[in-house]
Amino acid sequence: EVQLVESGGGLVQAGGSLRLSCSASGFTFDDYVIGWFRQAPGKEREGVSCISSSDGSTYYADSVKGRFTISSDNAKNTVYLQMNSLKPEDTAVYYCAAEPLRYYSGSFYSTEFGSWGQGTQVTVSS
Repeated sequence: EVQLVESGGGLVQAGGSLRLSCSASGFTFDDYVIGWFRQAPGKEREGVSCISSSDGSTYYADSVKGRFTISSDNAKNTVYLQMNSLKPEDTAVYYCAAEPLRYYSGSFYSTEFGSWGQGTQVTVSS
């Protein structure tokens, strides 16, 4: 059974940093693409960043480029999202999601991912 557990959320002032972790179990980590999504109240879930655990290729949404960094520690089956220069508009519940590479279309939409964590709250105060 695929399990994803997020951690590292919290309350931070604008300009601050947080590092989110996504610990995965129940599947062969190297064969998956892992994504971070976020959903703010009243808004649709949006893709933030994703990484291919097989070759380390990454993608970032324009809104986080240059501020967020995604990385993967395959030995620990964990993906990280380092978030710097946080803004109030980054406030949301952040979710980790996974999809087997062989099924992934390359389109970074939430509907492309079949396994999800429970989410972790990130709140950025102004």
